[in-house]
Amino acid sequence: MDQEIIIRSERPGDEKAIGKVNDLAFGQPNEGKLIEALRRKKEFVGSLSLVAEYKGEVIGHILFFPVNIRMEKGMRRLLSLAPLSVAPKYQGKGVGGKLILRGLKEARLQGFKSVVVLGHPDYYPRFGFTKASEWGIYCPFRAPDDTFMAIELTEGALDGVRGTVIFPPEYNED
Repeated sequence: MDQEIIIRSERPGDEKAIGKVNDLAFGQPNEGKLIEALRRKKEFVGSLSLVAEYKGEVIGHILFFPVNIRMEKGMRRLLSLAPLSVAPKYQGKGVGGKLILRGLKEARLQGFKSVVVLGHPDYYPRFGFTKASEWGIYCPFRAPDDTFMAIELTEGALDGVRGTVIFPPEYNED
């Protein structure tokens, strides 16, 4: 199976399959609705919305979306990784990891220097994520400190960056 998984950018016509994968993975429609809403924003970068395809079926999806950190003096642009979904019958087979690695590579190629994620503290560190608070970067809503993480795509990219991430309002809608 591993060799047959194709990771590619979202294409027109993938929307329904992406929504379905997210609904199945999370057991409810909120993440699928979030992706639909973010897709309509001018900041949406189609090449940072990736799907995992197996035998012609979309089995996973990851979205990287530009956000800002509000600092004492000014703003800093970075990416948010959210959501990441894999259809339940394909979970635990490395699909999510393939999506993350390809997405981080693509983000780096497009000139982004760092990424934040709100996620499982036992999962994301294997890809290089560490607690965002170690850089002085904070989540705008309540979350355990070890679940809000960041990674530098360029060494030193977060040096001196201190502040709170500003997510688009769509992240707060149910």
